[in-house]
Amino acid sequence: MNDAQSPLTAFSPLALTQALPFLPLSQSRVDYQVDRRSEEHLIETLLAKASTRVFLVKEGMLAVPRGQGELVDYESVHMRLAYFPGEYLSKALRDNPRIHAYFLGSDPVPNGQAHDYVALDITRAHEDSSLPDAAHVGADDAFGPDGETAAPASADALERAERQLDWVGLRGFAPHCSALEAGLATSAATLSMWHISQRFCPRCGAATSPALSGWGQRCSNPEDGKRLLFPRIEPAAITAIVDASNRLLIQRNAAWSENFYSVSAGFVEAGENLEHAARRESAEETGIPVGELKYLGSQPWPFPSSLMVAFKGRALDTHIHVDGHETLDAMWVTKDDYMSKLTAGEILAPGKATIARYMIEEWLGYSL
Repeated sequence: MNDAQSPLTAFSPLALTQALPFLPLSQSRVDYQVDRRSEEHLIETLLAKASTRVFLVKEGMLAVPRGQGELVDYESVHMRLAYFPGEYLSKALRDNPRIHAYFLGSDPVPNGQAHDYVALDITRAHEDSSLPDAAHVGADDAFGPDGETAAPASADALERAERQLDWVGLRGFAPHCSALEAGLATSAATLSMWHISQRFCPRCGAATSPALSGWGQRCSNPEDGKRLLFPRIEPAAITAIVDASNRLLIQRNAAWSENFYSVSAGFVEAGENLEHAARRESAEETGIPVGELKYLGSQPWPFPSSLMVAFKGRALDTHIHVDGHETLDAMWVTKDDYMSKLTAGEILAPGKATIARYMIEEWLGYSL
């Protein structure tokens, strides 16, 4: 039945929709202090200060105190980053040019002082580091269920520090930490994954080196003007589609496990705006045309470099026709249907760090 036949056509199910009040990867309280990134010897100066807080990142994974790595699957637990005095790791940074340092900004504390934050990316600190396998990195991989594996442990101060810590992924860490540390962790993981994936200038192929305290790269080719490079951000539209009866469209994509269902999502194509991308993805994957759209919010999703922009959309028709390639199944569910299937284990919900989970919770009216 299409909307024209529905008794609820006069009242849009989007009418009372509000922007998402909380997104775990969009909580940053840090003052980035962008103007300081180009300061000469900034990292060395910061590491010599007692008030500077330093933490480690490796292959996008974050270092937390020993024992906390086991907490990611629990509901009401608090996790934190493992901090080190800058002087403890400054020698390792000086001696190993493969370690990257990122100045993440400052955060005032109540007594009027401020902590500066530096992340040391030790992904390439050991000789056996290699480029990641990105053969299957795509939209569905980025928006699907968690699939992280722990980074391997690596006798200097750095190696001792590694062995004393647990390593967790951003998806597991962000739902359990403070707003401050969620922002720090998101920035550090994003920069780490960018520096891993881009080691050569995309224009001329020359080797690059970190610049602007880790927020940029400098091409080494003088004939190319030693151009300054910045992280590539790939926008993606993600849409919770409802019909005139406020049923939600959920779908299972080929890149996901058999009982994992989420909402429509996909990368924005060249020359396309966000709204067009949201409507195109729905039409391509499920055959559902979408009319009215309402903006819900956005959050970074560094797996590897996405920015998720969320909408709620109203279906103009309810006839589902999946493409059979990207999308294998799709269904309309009421709130009772969704909770019944979730409780029975027939479907799995998106992870706690994903924007999709909060979009579904907004539709449900309560937290999962």
